[in-house]
Amino acid sequence: MKNFLSLVACLTMIFGSWCSHAQEVTYTKYEKFDYHTDAYSVVGMSGGNIFTYIRNNDGSRLDVYNDSLNKVATVLLDFFPSRIYHVRFITYPDKIIALYQALESNKVVQYAALLDENGLLKGKPLELGSIRTGIFGATRNYFSSAYSDNKKNIIIYTATDKENEITVDCKWLNDECVLTHNSKVTFSAENRAEHKEVNVANDGTVYMAAYTPIGSEDYADQYWILKLKPGAAAFEAKELALSEKYATGGYTKVDNVNNTVYFGGFYSNDKNGNFDGIIYAAYSNTEDKYTINKFIPFDGQLAGASGSSRRGGIFDNYVVRQLIAKNDGGFVMISEMTYITTRSSFTPGFGYYSFYTPYMNSSVREYHYNDIMVLSYDKNGVKEWNSFVHKQQYSQEDEGVFSSYALLNTGGTLAFLYNDFDIRHSRIQLSTVSPEGGKTETHGLAADGNDYPDWLPRSSRQVSGRSLVVPCVKKKQICFARVSF
Repeated sequence: MKNFLSLVACLTMIFGSWCSHAQEVTYTKYEKFDYHTDAYSVVGMSGGNIFTYIRNNDGSRLDVYNDSLNKVATVLLDFFPSRIYHVRFITYPDKIIALYQALESNKVVQYAALLDENGLLKGKPLELGSIRTGIFGATRNYFSSAYSDNKKNIIIYTATDKENEITVDCKWLNDECVLTHNSKVTFSAENRAEHKEVNVANDGTVYMAAYTPIGSEDYADQYWILKLKPGAAAFEAKELALSEKYATGGYTKVDNVNNTVYFGGFYSNDKNGNFDGIIYAAYSNTEDKYTINKFIPFDGQLAGASGSSRRGGIFDNYVVRQLIAKNDGGFVMISEMTYITTRSSFTPGFGYYSFYTPYMNSSVREYHYNDIMVLSYDKNGVKEWNSFVHKQQYSQEDEGVFSSYALLNTGGTLAFLYNDFDIRHSRIQLSTVSPEGGKTETHGLAADGNDYPDWLPRSSRQVSGRSLVVPCVKKKQICFARVSF
C-alpha cells in the first residue's frame, strides 16, 4: 500500500508511549468493493490466519490472510443462498461457525454451518427456523444470536414484545454446531413490557433484560433479569427493586468467574426527568438474589470531569456500551454520548462524513457520537475512578458508521480507537485508559486526501490479546488494517 513504511513508522512513534511493546499497523491489499451495495465483516482468527468476509454481485466469500496480512486463500461460500440477509461468524482456534439468514421466497430462513480452520464447509448446514416477511419484504432483524464467553453455548432466538407479554423462541447449539435444546416461553407483566440485551452464561443459561416503559421518555418503572436454563419451560423472573426510581438505560453482563450477573446503568428520580445517577446491581446465582442494589447520585466531581457547561441533564444522552467484570467482583462501565437529530432543510458543509444528496427527502438525519465515559466500581459499588475520552463526531445520513469507537481490552488497559474529524479532515485518534483511570491521548494518521482510507472502527474485531482488525474503505475499494499493541 502507498506510503506503507512511513505509516508504520508514524504509528510506532505515536503508540510507543503507551507501553514498551512496539506498535504496528498493517494493511491488506485493496479489493474491489461498493460500500452502498456490498457487505463486509471481520470474521476473526482461526488456524493461525485472519479471516474477513465480503459479499458482492459475485457471491459471498472468505478471504484468508497470514500474519503479515498477505492473502493466502479465498474461500467461496457457494453453499450460501443467493439472497443473504444477515451473517455472523464465531471463530475458534480450529473452526468457524457461520450463522446466516437468507431471503427465500417470502420468508427469512436462519441457518448455521460449521467450517473447518481453513473456512471449508463440514457437513450440511443446519436450518433453524423461518419467518414470513409480509408484503413489504424483509424489514427488520428476524433472528438474533448470542454466545457464551467460552463459546460452547450459542443461542438463536426470536423475541416478540406484544402488549404485556414477551415471547421468546430459543434454540441452543454447542460448539460443534449441533442443536442441543429448544424452548418457547412467555413472560407476562402487569403493563406493557419490552425486552433488551441477552447474555449467555458458560453453562448455557440465558439472561434477558426486560422492563415496563412509562412516561414520554419510556423510562422503566419495573426491571427484571429473566433467567432461562437450557430447554426450560418457563423463565425465572428476578426483579430488581427500583425504590421508586426509574431506570433510564442500562446493560447486563454475565460474570462466569463469580457466577454473577451485573447491571450497570442510569436512573432518574422522575419518570420524565433528567438522569440523576448510576444504578449498580449484582444478581448472585449462588444465593439466588440481588446481593448489590445501589443508586449512586452524580457528584460534582463527575460533572466537572465531563467538561460540560450545562447545569442539568449533563448525562442524559449517554448510552451504556460495555460492562467489563473485574476479578474482584467489581466492574467497569463504558458509556457513550450519542443521539440523532433531524433538520427539515440542509445546509452543506457541516460534516466530513455525509451521504446526503439533493435527491433525498428534505428531512436530513444527523448522527452525533460524542464523549466516552469510563467508570470503575469495586465489589461494594464504591466508585474507584472515572475517566472521559472527549470527542465530537457529527455526520449526515450515514447511520454513524464512521463514528463511535473500537475498544481493545488488553486485560488491564482499555484502548479506544476512533475517527477524529471536523468539516474538512479526519484522522485516527487513540485514547488509552489505564487500570488506575489515567488517560493518554495520541493522534494518528491523517485520513483525508488520497493517501489513506477511511476507517470503520465500529466494525472492528479484536483478534488477539493485543490486536484488532478494522475495515477501511476508499472510493470503491476496501482493505483491512490490523492494529497491534
